Amino acid sequence: MSDSPVVTVFGSHATTPDQPAYLAARQLGLMLAKAGAGVATGGYGGTMEAVSEGAAAGGGEVIGVTAPRLFPHRTGPNRFVRTEIPAHDIFERDRYLLGLASATITLPGSIGTIVEFTEAWREACLAPPSARKAHVAVGESFRRLAETMIQEFGVDQEAMICVPTARQAGRVVLDRLGLGEPR
Repeated sequence: MSDSPVVTVFGSHATTPDQPAYLAARQLGLMLAKAGAGVATGGYGGTMEAVSEGAAAGGGEVIGVTAPRLFPHRTGPNRFVRTEIPAHDIFERDRYLLGLASATITLPGSIGTIVEFTEAWREACLAPPSARKAHVAVGESFRRLAETMIQEFGVDQEAMICVPTARQAGRVVLDRLGLGEPR
């Protein structure tokens, strides 16, 4: 693996290439790679594949942290993954993905994505503010969930950034990593 910062991207496994969310995720991967960042995902299909495809097209490092024992019906990582890290279980997979990350972006997804969103937020809350990684979530659903968590549970609102689009998430992360505009 290279010395470039790695952005871990969480998102839906069910997004298909004909959906706008797939194109947005692909563009996000391309944007990150062109700016000099690598990407890490769960390594399978959906937005994980879209981000991987974009990053590969931009010449970036593409890491897939898979869970073969959990998903034996999946035939391995998507074709854009260059480095596969097989994890023993979902908990180890998420720890690897957070550990690899210089920043995270959470795209819309389902229950697994919500868990990853809260794990990233918890990591940020436990870190001293000066050592926090950028954790950015995309979409109205995450904004509402974050608002509820802040109001009902007193979660630190400074530890998670919510934005409307994947492109905005990419810009926030690149700015926080000091990478600015893609090359």
